[in-house]
Amino acid sequence: MTQAIQREINHVAIIMDGNGRWAEARGLERLDGHMRGARMVKKIVRASKTLGVNHLTLYAFSTENWKRSEKEVSGLMNIFRRYILAESADMVAEGVRLRFIGCRKRLDKKLVKLMDWVEEQTVDNTTVNLTIALNYGGRDELVRASQKMALAVQSGDLCPEEIDEQTVEQYLDTAGLPDPDLVIRTSGEYRTSNFLPWQASYAEYCFIEQSWPDFSAALYEQSISDFRRRERRFGSVIGK
Repeated sequence: MTQAIQREINHVAIIMDGNGRWAEARGLERLDGHMRGARMVKKIVRASKTLGVNHLTLYAFSTENWKRSEKEVSGLMNIFRRYILAESADMVAEGVRLRFIGCRKRLDKKLVKLMDWVEEQTVDNTTVNLTIALNYGGRDELVRASQKMALAVQSGDLCPEEIDEQTVEQYLDTAGLPDPDLVIRTSGEYRTSNFLPWQASYAEYCFIEQSWPDFSAALYEQSISDFRRRERRFGSVIGK
């Protein structure tokens, strides 16, 4: 019997869904669910190191999330600030590099300053590359990339005829990062929700019934194990 190929995995992206609903189902405030979800991040980052995942990207706040109540949005921004302050020392000690993708213009200036600071503090770390998508939307990213390319063409730094996929990738928020191999979404939803539409065009997807606060290292490992058994054709035929 031919032994199944164990696929290597380099980059996992996760849509951390279900925090608010998890809290409401337990009679708690929605922000309680978000705080519980923030604590889960550290466990999954550490599990990534154990499982050999070099890149982990987490969808923390989308461009559409501004539609939520002012109380929830303000609370989420406070959670992001506290997370950076509380976890920066451990990230440095454990070799985690933290980066952010998304548009920073609408974010609080103090939060942006913290984001810049922790990126600088962890820039030399290589154990796990953690990317947080904050005020991120895939369509927004493509619009911003198109605007930057248009300006480059206008200034004479870019020739329209030379624009190809590699050129576009250089103008995306994720420039220099590998595309995700696997995208996991929690909370039993079956949508991609405008998350990495360019980068995840050939990613495998895994949909988990449990909400993000109930996600675990064991579920993470199972998702990766399932991925490693899949055949990835990329438009070709296996064995050709």
